[in-house]
Amino acid sequence: MSDKSKAKQMMMRAGIPVVPGSDGAIKDMEMAKKLASEIGYPVIIKAAAGGGGRGMRVVEKEEDLEKSFWSAESEAMSAFGDGTMYMEKYISNPRHIEVQVLGDEYGNVIHVGERDCSMQRRHQKLIEESPAVILDDKTRAELHQTAVNAAKAIGYTGAGTFEFLYDQRDNKFYFIEMNTRLQVEHCVSEMCSGLDLIEWMIRISQGERLPEQKDIKLSGHSIECRITAEDPKSFTPNPGKITKYVAPGGRNVRMDSHVYEGYSVPPYYDSMIGKLIVHDIDRNRAIAKMKVALDELIIQGIKTTKDFHINMMNNDDFINNLYDTNYLAKH
Repeated sequence: MSDKSKAKQMMMRAGIPVVPGSDGAIKDMEMAKKLASEIGYPVIIKAAAGGGGRGMRVVEKEEDLEKSFWSAESEAMSAFGDGTMYMEKYISNPRHIEVQVLGDEYGNVIHVGERDCSMQRRHQKLIEESPAVILDDKTRAELHQTAVNAAKAIGYTGAGTFEFLYDQRDNKFYFIEMNTRLQVEHCVSEMCSGLDLIEWMIRISQGERLPEQKDIKLSGHSIECRITAEDPKSFTPNPGKITKYVAPGGRNVRMDSHVYEGYSVPPYYDSMIGKLIVHDIDRNRAIAKMKVALDELIIQGIKTTKDFHINMMNNDDFINNLYDTNYLAKH
């Protein structure tokens, strides 16, 4: 059984809401058809060892199931060397919201707020922000407590992220997976909390106790734009030599990157070359600050997604928070 399947079963036993789906791996096509019929279409097929949207297929009707299953399995084998697949109910217009948690060896667990990671392309996150303004205070508190309860249920220590799909139609959230590591977007949680999450991972490993939840003060709004070496319209990879690089600066503007002027971006790895993060007192001001930071960012010699992010910061739907995980596929 895969780690993701085990995690889902543990969450179900702990009373954590999960997306209806397979109880472990799908053994054959007969099982896949039977399960899809019970869950109800549309369904999504996922690679148990997957990530970044690879090994995933949405199936709208039964006649498409077999082809989609074999396609996803083949992609998973190629990408991860593991063709184990599972299935879930597909929520048509979800928001992808996750909760950052920290646990120590004494059974204490705290959350560091939530992140909205719904602006995605082929299940790959492009823009992340904290807090998730789509949530009302009651739902936010329930989501935080659910993540804390889940971490306690498995005796988790260190930094981790509980990921949920939030169904905007019925105001419900469903656990989808846990990432037992620090994530790319952890920076927005740091900006809103003032915590250094890497520092706390080290302190926890040295046997220190976590502060109490009441001592964690979350304030303002933070946005992160993933800068990748890709064409800003087609998203085709664009490796090459960076001939000029100037990172933006200013109060609560952060550029996390390994690149420099003269650096050659190789074609062999993930295309992300930097993360641009800003923080301000509210979302509108954070968007305005991000526009300035993107304008100040200079990367020449290769194409990057800088212009895509500039367009999104000026996009009415993004500004008015009217989008879901399928927004880019539709537009």
